[in-house]
Amino acid sequence: MTTTQAVPVTVAVSRRADPARTGEMVAWMRAGTALAESFPGFLGAGFVRSAPGSAEWHVMYRFADADTLRGWEDSPQRHWWLSSAQGIVEHTRVERRTGIEGWFDPPVDHVVETFGEAEPVPPAAPPRWKQAVTIWLAFFPLSLTATLLTARFLADVPLAGRTLLMTLVLTPLMTYLVLPRITRALHWWLHGLPTPWRR
Repeated sequence: MTTTQAVPVTVAVSRRADPARTGEMVAWMRAGTALAESFPGFLGAGFVRSAPGSAEWHVMYRFADADTLRGWEDSPQRHWWLSSAQGIVEHTRVERRTGIEGWFDPPVDHVVETFGEAEPVPPAAPPRWKQAVTIWLAFFPLSLTATLLTARFLADVPLAGRTLLMTLVLTPLMTYLVLPRITRALHWWLHGLPTPWRR
């Protein structure tokens, strides 16, 4: 009899809402996070807007494993919370990712769950060392730039405050902008394919 190690699951949801109702949207998402925090296995949540004035929002939440995630997603509290936004929020896309490997899945449509219909499991992720190198390539220039800027313009702010500000800015940048782009650019290397200029 074998024991399966629990793997954290991150759910990324794209939602659309009328930009004129931004205040309601933010309050609604914060209410959902507050509800999820009371459930076992909850590891965190966050949201970011595509651009100022945009109708599109990206929301992520993370649970310790598939079972605790299911406990939240099947709960009456979540169903009530979702129904409270009818007429305000449109759910357009959902992706489930396990561990950091989720960022390195090949860019194919079958990894996506849309409107509750799960599709086949994606192919195996690249080796861990390649994932680590890719993350470092994305994070190093961002971290260096943020450190230099905060040291220059926020030198009087305590270290904890500067670190908080850096992580608040760098996390969505890494999640939605830098890491997806660098994994696409290095897709051939991550998955052991011929270099683009030799194809």
